[in-house]
Amino acid sequence: MDMANTRGTRAHKQYLFRTFAFMAGYTAVNVAAIFGAFDDIGRAGGLALGLVVAAPVAGQLWATLALMNDSDEFVRAVTAKRFIVASGLAMALATAWGFMETYGDAPHIPAWLIYPLFWAMFGLVTPFIRTSR
Repeated sequence: MDMANTRGTRAHKQYLFRTFAFMAGYTAVNVAAIFGAFDDIGRAGGLALGLVVAAPVAGQLWATLALMNDSDEFVRAVTAKRFIVASGLAMALATAWGFMETYGDAPHIPAWLIYPLFWAMFGLVTPFIRTSR
């Protein structure tokens, strides 16, 4: 096995470990919230909880960027291209929905849904973006 494949394998294993670790924390806090662990924490506590639950999201995005940094140039380029296209699509859809809320009385959608929307767009574009060009 050449060094590029070894490095890519190690980078992907680290990515999977980091993603699992961050999403375990994310899931734990949200499950606790769903079952009422934070029902009486007040406004300041709720604001702090929002930051706590957002931290693993930032960590998982860092894990993706670290994957790109630690991978060979082909994987880096293809992953970056997918990341950029998915980000653009998610922002365009979120912006369109925001304008529909403002001007068309569309139902409100929480802003945190941009994160799962981004990953949905990433999954959608992945089969179509297979080269770095």
